[in-house]
This record gives sequence, C-alpha cells and structure tokens, in this order.
Amino acid sequence: MAKKQRTLHTCSECGYSSPKWLGRCPECGSWGTLQEQTPLASAASASGPVSLTALTPSAPAAPITSIDAAATRTTPSGIGELDRVLGSGVVPGSVVLMAGEPGVGKSTLLLEVASRWAKLGDRTALYVTAEESAGQVRTRAERTGALHDSLYLAAESNLDVVFGHVEQLKPSLMIVDSVQTMHAPGVEGVPGGVAQSRAVTAALTTLAKTTNLPILLVGHVTKDGNVAGPRVLEHLVDVVLNFEGDRQSSLRLLRGIKNRFGATDEVGCFEQTSEGIREVPDPSGLFLSHRGRTPDGSAVTVAMDGVRPMLAEVQALTVDPVNKSPRRVVTGLDSNRVPMVLAVLQARCGERTNDKDAYVATVGGVRITETATDLAVALATWSSLHEQPLPPKTVAVGEVGLAGELRRVPNLGRRLQEAARLGYTRAIVPVGEEVRVEGMRISRAATLSEAIEAAGGR
Repeated sequence: MAKKQRTLHTCSECGYSSPKWLGRCPECGSWGTLQEQTPLASAASASGPVSLTALTPSAPAAPITSIDAAATRTTPSGIGELDRVLGSGVVPGSVVLMAGEPGVGKSTLLLEVASRWAKLGDRTALYVTAEESAGQVRTRAERTGALHDSLYLAAESNLDVVFGHVEQLKPSLMIVDSVQTMHAPGVEGVPGGVAQSRAVTAALTTLAKTTNLPILLVGHVTKDGNVAGPRVLEHLVDVVLNFEGDRQSSLRLLRGIKNRFGATDEVGCFEQTSEGIREVPDPSGLFLSHRGRTPDGSAVTVAMDGVRPMLAEVQALTVDPVNKSPRRVVTGLDSNRVPMVLAVLQARCGERTNDKDAYVATVGGVRITETATDLAVALATWSSLHEQPLPPKTVAVGEVGLAGELRRVPNLGRRLQEAARLGYTRAIVPVGEEVRVEGMRISRAATLSEAIEAAGGR
C-alpha cells in the first residue's frame, strides 16, 4: 500500500519546513510566513530522473556589447537630493520601494516628486493612493504647492483598476501609496499579508519592466525598522530607500539600502517644514549654532554619512554633581563611547572629570555614531572644564584610543575640504596622513594631550 503523501509548511522568508503549521517560524522568527505546500520535488526525485523539454526562446541571446544602453538612461526627477541617492535620476522601468516610520513624510515627499516630474516638460504622473481619499491628497497638494494639470490622482486599492488607469493615461511615472494596502483580485489573503504583498509587488514589477514605466512604491515598516511583509519584496524591486528622521527634529535623511543602478552609500538630506518637504543641498548649516563668538564647551567636527561630509557641532557642559555619583547624559552621540573618552581625558591628561556631571550633545538633532568625533568630544569637555573657548573657525577630527593616542580616520582630506569650503581655517587632526588643504592651517597631534596643547590649552 502506497504511503500517503504529507504536506509541508514552508517559511517564505528563510525556507524552513515543518510538517504542521506554526504561527511563528522557529528559524527566522517571522510571524505568519509558513505556507502549506506539497513536496512534489522530493516525490519526483525519489521516483527517478526528471525529463525536461526544451522550449524555443522568444528572442535569441544577444552579445552584451550589442545591447542598447539608452533604454536605461536616467531622467531627473526634479529633486536633486533624491537623484543623488538614486544614482543620477529615475531609470525607465525601475521599481523603487521607499520605506519609513509613520508620519516621517514619505507621502509628502513622493507627492512633491510627482509634481516636479509633471512640471518638467511634457510628462504625466499618476499618483495612486490606497490609504487616503482624493480630497485629503488634494488638500496636502495645495498646502505644499504640488498642484499641476499633468499630475493625476486615483484613490484606488484594487490592482486591476490601477492597471486600467495606466492603460488610459499612459503616464511616464507612477507612485503607489502604499504597497501594503493594495489588493490583487484572485489572490487569497488580506491586503498587507504575505501572499497579497508578494502578488502586488510582482505584478507592479512586471508592469514596470514590460512598459518601461518607473514606479515608486511606499512601504510600511515594522517596529524593528525593517520593511513590512515578506523579505521577497526587497528582492523583487530594483531600489530600496529608507526615509528616516526624528519626530522632535525637522531633519530627514534618505538612505539607499539597495540600488541596482548606483551606490548605496549616498545620503539625501531634507527638512520637514509647514509647506512640505524641502531639500537641503548643504545640511551643515543645520548642525552648527549661529553665534558670532565661539562659546566655551563647544567644538566643531566633520562627520561622514556615507560618502557625504557634514559639519556638526558638539557641545559639552560640566557642572558640580547633584548626587554622589556623577551623571553622564549623552544626546546624539554614542552613549557608550562618550564616557570612555571622558575617562581617557582624566587618566591620560589629568583632567578631573570623575567628580563632575557631564552633559554632551550635538546641535540640530543630528545623530553621529562614528569614532571620528572622539576628539571633538574631548576638546569640548576640556573647554567646559576650564571655561576657555577653543580657537574660532577650528575643526577637530580624530579617534581617541584608551592609551590617549589619536588614531587616523578615513576620508580625512574630504572632511577638511568641506570644512574649508564653509570658511574654517584651522584643523586639529591625528598624525600619520599628509593632507594639505588650501587656506587651512592643519595641526597634527599624536596624543590627546598634544591636541589640547594645539588648541591653546597648554
């Protein structure tokens, strides 16, 4: 008697298989990703070799040198910061997935993209919203100045109806807000589920590739900050962008996570205003305090976000402790790194930091995690302890080691060139790299003590 064939439940994220359904995958920890499948492949392999039938291809394979590259030339979107992250513009037939926290400004930014696209030449943009009504989007467009006759709006969640709009309008750009709220008829599951999200993304990707229509998708994120839905969504699309920002700050950063047409280390800077999202080509001014005189407890550094140098100000305040144990309050920096720098400042330079409350923060809400800001933290703290301002128009870049030595940082030349462009005339950097910048006096120090001396402290 033949043995009855059992079904397996396979995880769509990692491929884990189980004879019974589980709510959570034991392998990758994803919820609701196990789907019932019949193990046809294993049965076929057990019965013997599988015969294959050759099919005639619809188009013969061609040499790569004969492929026309003009079909993938980029088109400017009208927003320079977005084009910077994409590579140089929008590629025909590409699918871009933009994810971000709720309320960060994804819909506002993409509505601005659709408006700029429609205003540049004889081009038509279609904005499909499945989360809001047409009136809500119209109100936001009025507030942000995104109204244009070539910008069409459709409040639809049915994917077949959206395809009908594309057939009628023949747009040159389509935006779908959002992929988790779209519904594909004939596919089981609720909108936002694993099956529906996969089917919607696959159908839109096929539409983009067959019609050369660039499509921008809005994606939701989970509480961990990852794109909601199955991981296959990120594999289907060409570009994955993350739009991030703090609710308490107007700064918004657009980062590339995946990009088939360019680098993933570019960062676009935007500012959330009452009139909408405004691009910031020169973000360093947001992170510097606008004072005529350099205050004590303040030091300027140059941080790298991807390949983009940005000047940032680090401020430190040291006061007598309220309690017996001194406090260490850190904002915008690595909360584990700052106490270590203060400990080195005391052990290697003789500064009394263990009997003071230390408050260290960045200006403008910028978040810096790289170690190149160690020297700025140390000099700002020293300046606060002695109530002595650092020399004006000075930047400090360097990593501080536990032995008090200063270590080299990457892209030092690019950092100092950005500082010189903004009018800074002096830099304190580690020894070891011969960098020369016109109009800038560069002081090199081997230890933290030498850096304090170079700043005029000794």
